[in-house]
Amino acid sequence: MGQMKLEREVYDRVNWSLLDSFSDRTFSQRKAWIDFVCETQDGEPVVARIDNAGLTVGFFVGVIVRWMGLRILGSPFPGWTTPYMGFNLRCDASRTDAVDALISFAFSELGCHHLEISDPYLVGEHVRDVRVKAQLVRTFRSNLLMTEDELFARMDGGACRSCIRKAARSGVVIEEAAPDGFAAEYFGQLEDVFAKQNIRPTYDMNRVEALIRHVYPTGDLLLLRARDPNGQSIATGIFAGFNDISYFWGNASLREHQILRPNEPLLWYAMKYWKRRGMHWHYWGGDGAYKKKYGGDPITYPQFRISSGIVVSMLRDVGQKLYYAPRDWNSRISRLRSG
Repeated sequence: MGQMKLEREVYDRVNWSLLDSFSDRTFSQRKAWIDFVCETQDGEPVVARIDNAGLTVGFFVGVIVRWMGLRILGSPFPGWTTPYMGFNLRCDASRTDAVDALISFAFSELGCHHLEISDPYLVGEHVRDVRVKAQLVRTFRSNLLMTEDELFARMDGGACRSCIRKAARSGVVIEEAAPDGFAAEYFGQLEDVFAKQNIRPTYDMNRVEALIRHVYPTGDLLLLRARDPNGQSIATGIFAGFNDISYFWGNASLREHQILRPNEPLLWYAMKYWKRRGMHWHYWGGDGAYKKKYGGDPITYPQFRISSGIVVSMLRDVGQKLYYAPRDWNSRISRLRSG
């Protein structure tokens, strides 16, 4: 076992410049994103220094939420519209020892009943506690170190490249949008997308407003809009990025204008934008079938969780099913009606 130990930092005194200097730092580990999660989840921020034999080797970030009397440490937790948190470590520090130290810290020091962590640099080999459960999440990832020509060539010809060309011929224009009023614009289009399946979005407009308010001023958030030849907004997108990783957070469009194919050039614009900003990897946020056509490589990454007991673990699973139940039932009803 290693000698690592986590010490909680006073949130108002955290040296954010130091944390942001770590090479494995991601957009969703930065202060603005943590504040966004805390506001929308009524959470308590956790930043902990990781020491090894008296030497600081990294940091951990997460948020504590309370549910049914339980203290849950998420880094992150499902439903937060946040892909990764976890550790920032020196390259010579052991992630295996960091996981062991985190488990002790979460249950003994913070008094939590449940811990979840998803970190893009954390894999199964880093976890040796047999109580930890892992769930593999599928998504796609594009290598932005390729040239634009190479990235474009990897896209599906009929389902993507031709759509980008068609949008250009049809006069669709992609523009970077200002934050004022964007949340309402995006969410209105998102509701139109979900209405097609007779379901509602899993988050409300307040979530989008909070994301933009906290994160946009940092430069980590890209807001895009597609306009038709008459200047009407027909599609929008939200993308995040910092250091090596950019991320597709959300996309919406008006169904009646989808014949103009605004979504494909909008997402292509985002890839080029983050490539110019020096990103290495562009993550597509889930394994939706439509994302495959953009040429990213299919990958899996683990989400780890550990509970203080079997009852807590069962409650966690029930809670997740209840969270998604309305959407799933409405989707099934819609399919039955259309069938």
